[in-house]
Amino acid sequence: MSDFILVIDQSTTSTSCFAYAPNGTMIDACSHEFKQYFPADGWVEHDAEEIWQTVVTTARTLLAKPALAGQHCIGIGITNQRETVAVWDRTTGKPIHHAIVWQDRRTASHCAALREQGLEKTIQAKTGLLLDPYFSATKVAWILDHVDGAREKAERGALACGTMESWLIWNLTGGVHATDETNASRTSLCDIREGAWDDELLDIFQVPAALLPEIRPNQCLFGTSLEETIGVAAPIYAAIGDQQAASFGNHCFSAGQMKATYGTGCFVLMHTGEEMILSQNRLLSTIACRLGDRRTYALEGSIFMAGAIVQWMRDQMGLFTNASETEALARAASPTSDVIMVPAFTGLGAPYWDPNARGALLGMTRDTQIADIVRAGLESVSFQTHDLITAFRADLPKADFHLRVDGGMVENNWFAQNLSDITGLTLARNQDAQATARGAFYLALLGTGHCADVADLEKLNSADDRIVPAMAEADRQRKIAGWSQSVSHVRGLAADRETSLT
Repeated sequence: MSDFILVIDQSTTSTSCFAYAPNGTMIDACSHEFKQYFPADGWVEHDAEEIWQTVVTTARTLLAKPALAGQHCIGIGITNQRETVAVWDRTTGKPIHHAIVWQDRRTASHCAALREQGLEKTIQAKTGLLLDPYFSATKVAWILDHVDGAREKAERGALACGTMESWLIWNLTGGVHATDETNASRTSLCDIREGAWDDELLDIFQVPAALLPEIRPNQCLFGTSLEETIGVAAPIYAAIGDQQAASFGNHCFSAGQMKATYGTGCFVLMHTGEEMILSQNRLLSTIACRLGDRRTYALEGSIFMAGAIVQWMRDQMGLFTNASETEALARAASPTSDVIMVPAFTGLGAPYWDPNARGALLGMTRDTQIADIVRAGLESVSFQTHDLITAFRADLPKADFHLRVDGGMVENNWFAQNLSDITGLTLARNQDAQATARGAFYLALLGTGHCADVADLEKLNSADDRIVPAMAEADRQRKIAGWSQSVSHVRGLAADRETSLT
């Protein structure tokens, strides 16, 4: 009988499960999408119970595949969309409201009020985060304040809350309430120097301590899955937020190593070792990983819309039927088209942190074609990445920038080349598109004892493709200038709209 590790990757638009052999070979995988809810402008929700059912369905489907017949699951690793948070009843295990997704903007006014009270510096010093609706704390407070009786129940310990890995661990184990340090570090409630919930932050955000899960290292025994849940009883050895998982899966194990993952959003992380560096340029400080007694940190830039742009162009606009078509469409676009998309559908992330900005297409003419719009959508992700790299360079002027990239978008060769051209960086494209799942696999593998340490994991590294800039510098600067002007225009419109509303 052969052994395998099960990885559950609970992302923003789907749940995927992977089976890995201890030597790093992916045996098989399957995936299941779930519904997105948009109840108001800038609001994004998920049904946490539906997410749990996709985990059950996807895991059971995978375990029933012929490739896993007669094999033994020796451990489970979990990775998840970060900041998305649910609140549920401890007795029934049922959520009291839809989960509020990381992209959601409904708490912008709450964040603005805290900023006006002069609290952002206090929050950043402890959490490494800025005041933005992106993070979990104001989402939890919103649920408690908008569901009848929720705050009173929370204060007497009748409710539990957690990000998605915590919700899955609860359901997999039948009631273990735990989180990991990377996900805790994204809530605005955790002092990331201590890896612990902070009383002052709980008071600022009005979140009762009784709601919160126990914070644990990324690699530890979180509990054992019940066979009646997903069809197998196995130890859960790892939990880690998706972007930190992708960093780990890209072998960013030490200071100076940098990756960008292109999934629903785009997230650029640079490992800073055991030193927490506070950004002076609107980036975030976050926990990279906690292994044993060693806690490491990263600087991060967050883009809210990357692959989600492709999904929007496909599903809402009907510009194509399959994401694989975007490469040919981008190549077919007019070389003289100046169409620019600013994809601020749920505001702008780093380095702008503008929750009120909204998306726009600029520069269209009568001869603008579908291909021009598709190219503009892909280019917008390159431009946003350029903005992040500029902020990283300002924070770390002595760093040597080499960018490792992964995720579904970089399988598009046109996009990967454009990304290199616009950022001016040589890219190392991970041939394993599932770096996020691989990171969770690596951590679970450490738990099983098949690998003793990070040095052993290095032996499992996959090969990279190298992509070098090819665009003329004058063209690059012209395009970046057009993008910057477009962003300024969109942000100006948002400011005018806010002024008119007040």
